[in-house]
Amino acid sequence: MATPLTAQTSVFGRVQTFLSDNGPGFAVSVVVAAAAQFLSEHYGAPAMLMALLLGIAFHFLAEEGRCVTGIGFTSKTVLRIGVALLGARISVELLIGLGPKLIGLVVAGVILTILFGLLGARLLGRGWRFALLTGGAVAICGASAAMAIAAVLPKNEHSERNLIFTVLSVTILSTVAMIAYPIITSALALDDIAAGVFLGGTIHDVAQVVGAGFSVSNETGETATLVKLIRVTMLAPVVLVFALVIRAFAEDADAGDKRPPLMPFFVVMFLVLAAINSFGLIPAFAQSFLADLSKWALLVSIAAVGMKTSLKTIFDVGGQAIVLIVAQTIFIAGFILYGITHFAS
Repeated sequence: MATPLTAQTSVFGRVQTFLSDNGPGFAVSVVVAAAAQFLSEHYGAPAMLMALLLGIAFHFLAEEGRCVTGIGFTSKTVLRIGVALLGARISVELLIGLGPKLIGLVVAGVILTILFGLLGARLLGRGWRFALLTGGAVAICGASAAMAIAAVLPKNEHSERNLIFTVLSVTILSTVAMIAYPIITSALALDDIAAGVFLGGTIHDVAQVVGAGFSVSNETGETATLVKLIRVTMLAPVVLVFALVIRAFAEDADAGDKRPPLMPFFVVMFLVLAAINSFGLIPAFAQSFLADLSKWALLVSIAAVGMKTSLKTIFDVGGQAIVLIVAQTIFIAGFILYGITHFAS
């Protein structure tokens, strides 16, 4: 029978082994993420894009040596933690604030963009995994959505390559949209509220939504951020639906594919945090802390994902993939703009 001292020693040993196995890779990922954040703050480059590109430059660390295990841990477990913590920003009050008409427009935009992606992928000869990955990333919240969706998709030899391509593409497209879309809202003479709905309902990443919105006006920035968070709210339901559908049709998956869990744990935590926040149980300082923690977890994990991917594999994706993700971006922009001018005014 194990004594308390023996049990304590055993736990300490497991912790020591865990840190020894994962510490070096995690530490390298943190350093890369910190460098990316520095470049973002001082030169205005998107932090996610910088973390991804810097990570790719250190691909050799993920091929052999002490960092391999930790990089794998960071790219999966830390990623899920970052996505789960996004739930602390969501509340029922947030949903009520926009009203049913705008919520309906945003939800319809998310669903139709994903369906458009499935149709487009079929026409372009791309697989359904790639369609769900890019469609979800474009429709919901860019790189964060791509990483969350990738976590529940069945894995194959192209999974990491497709994830890197999607994150890279939506980040670049978000940056282009941050510059171009405010010009479009001005050319179309949209008022501040309508401009905010357009920017928040179409730009992929949260940071670029904020940048674009507040470049127009404070009211536009606040509206855009609110609308964007409604799209973020869709992340958990969409990931859950994807997981359930994949499990239901697992027999159609490729041999060797691993089915996702019935209810991914990080989705559960996302919903739990959203529920707690809806009851006002998360104070403002804690919301701010959890938001920062989520941002850093996602930044560190995308650095690790970058390190696991060679630049050569990204170029193997093909021109159809670029056409698909650009078409999805144009589709959601056109749909939201049409909805604003015809139904949500």
